[in-house]
Parts: sequence; structure tokens; C-alpha cells
Amino acid sequence: MNSHSFLPFGDKQNHRNPFALKNTSVLQQQEANGSSKPALGDSYLRSRALTKAQQGNYIEAIALLSQLIHRHPHNAIDYNNRGLIYFQSGETQKAFCDYNTALELNPKLASAYNNRANYYAACGELVAAIADYDRALDFNPSHVRAWINRGITLRDLGQYEEAIENFEVALLFGQLEGHIIAERGRTYHIWGDWNCAIADYRRALTQLPSVAFNSEDPGLRLRLQVENWLDELLRPQHLNW
Repeated sequence: MNSHSFLPFGDKQNHRNPFALKNTSVLQQQEANGSSKPALGDSYLRSRALTKAQQGNYIEAIALLSQLIHRHPHNAIDYNNRGLIYFQSGETQKAFCDYNTALELNPKLASAYNNRANYYAACGELVAAIADYDRALDFNPSHVRAWINRGITLRDLGQYEEAIENFEVALLFGQLEGHIIAERGRTYHIWGDWNCAIADYRRALTQLPSVAFNSEDPGLRLRLQVENWLDELLRPQHLNW
């Protein structure tokens, strides 16, 4: 099973610098003194939603993001983030709708293209996925997860050499190295270059976490996959040294 890479809450740069939008809706919560300011600030709600999503409490995370969207109905990032949580909770059609809304509001939001591409890939629409990964990289050439996901999808299409090239580019940015090397190793494995695959798996295991906050941690899940792939290749019938 292939595992596309998900970035909690959109593009890091955009998350650090969210759109400055005026409140155009009637707020549901107000301060006790009757002030028009929201009882909970936007940054707090986003942080709380991220925490809830990481804990697997998707219902509450979605509720918090929906409150933000009610406050700022033209904020593409909040739609993109809610779409990501919908996707992780299995409500893929709602996720797809949110990604589309985010891109209507901001056609240059690279993380939304990456997330929508993950939706297409999960549906088996690999050509459409590649097109969206390309758009994500057009707007943000250093989007590491889009490079990783594009490489995984190219591998699914049987384009192993180009997939390897995508992982090589991703390594240039100095992020998620263990994840990238694991996926490159998997590509070598499927391609039949078992020596390179074993070397990459062993290198990835030195960088992937062995202990995580919870069993749903993507780094830990990938480590377990890599251990299984390596065990498969180290069986006597696969060794060709």
C-alpha cells in the first residue's frame, strides 16, 4: 500500500503568514463584556484544531475549522486545512469540495493542489494527480511533500527512473530525509534493484522515529513498513551478493 505524504494544515509558509481578512460574518461567540471580538482568537483555534487532528479527534478539529470558516469565509487556508482533516477522517468527497473551494479563493495555493492530488491518487486517478502535483510545484518549487508524492505516483505508474529523480530533487531541500530515502528504497525494490533498496532501507531506519507520541504517527508507521520491506529482501531467496 502506498502512502502519500500529508502536511498538517497546509503549506508551512502560508500557515505562518495566514491571509489578513476582515470578519464578514456574525460571530457566534463574543466576549462576556459584549465586545465584538471573538472569545477565542483565530490563532488559538487553528492551534487547537491541529492538536485535535493529531490526537485523532477529527470531529472536534473539523468543528473548530468550521468556526474559523464562519468567521472568515474567504480564507482559502482554512478550507484547505478542513479538507485535509475531512480526508484523514475518510470523508473524501467533503475534502475534495473544500480543496476546490480553497483553490477558487486562491488559485496559487500550492498545498491545496498537493492535497487535491492526494485525493486523486487515492481514487486511482493518477494522471490527474500528477497534473495537480505539477501545479503545486509550479507555485512552490520547494514543496518537498509534493515532490515525494509525485515520486510515489510516478512509481505507481511504473515510471521508476523518473520517480527516483523526484526523490533526488526532494533530498536537495534537507527536509524529511528519512521519508524520502524510504520511498526511494521502495522504488528500487519494486524496480528490482535490491542492493540499492536494502541500502536505502537501512539508511532510512537510522532517521525514522522508533518511538512516537501515538501509534498513528506517520513516521512510525513508515518505519514499520520499511522494516517489513527490508525483512522481505533479506530473505535468502532475494540476496544476490
